Amino acid sequence: MKSLSEIETISKRASRASGYSWGISEEVGKSIRLLEMFSFKGVKNLNEYLKEKKDKKFENLNLITENNKCLKFSYCPIILGVSFLDQIENLEKIKKINFSKIAFPLLFLPFLSKSSEVIGKKISFKFEKNEFLLNINVNIATNLLNENCPNLATNAEVKILENNDNFMEQDWKNLYQLSEKTFVEETESLKKGAAGAGLTDND
Repeated sequence: MKSLSEIETISKRASRASGYSWGISEEVGKSIRLLEMFSFKGVKNLNEYLKEKKDKKFENLNLITENNKCLKFSYCPIILGVSFLDQIENLEKIKKINFSKIAFPLLFLPFLSKSSEVIGKKISFKFEKNEFLLNINVNIATNLLNENCPNLATNAEVKILENNDNFMEQDWKNLYQLSEKTFVEETESLKKGAAGAGLTDND
């Protein structure tokens, strides 16, 4: 079994050999490491994308807006990912970003995951019937875990989700009331024995 360190190094070198700068290649290496750690087929997707890159053209999107439409070719997931991560603080204000076509969308996921960590909010990524939830770079939830991710995402949507409680207020109140049974009633003896309650000051 290949180690995550090996996966990151080889992915970085393969990306550099395919024409990306060392800086972007390092990001790719980290991204593929993350995908494989979360049990996604990162190596497979990167290998297929770099092969297609030799013969096909992909658009580089450097400035991301609310609605992004390819002029002719689908977006390169790596350049798109780097741009998204670089602009996340501004994109957070937009809340919802659309992309017409993204090649090999699985390669875009790690950049969304890192962006989620930067802003401290979950990010939703959807296209067709496929859904991903990026959770502060801790995990990625999806309905495609045991299936191959499509090589093209059309009408893709990225949403920045607000941090809200995942429970009803009444459930919280009930739980809090139950927790109150562990509270110890304060007595005079507890006051005297508590930390910092001595009568003398040795400082």
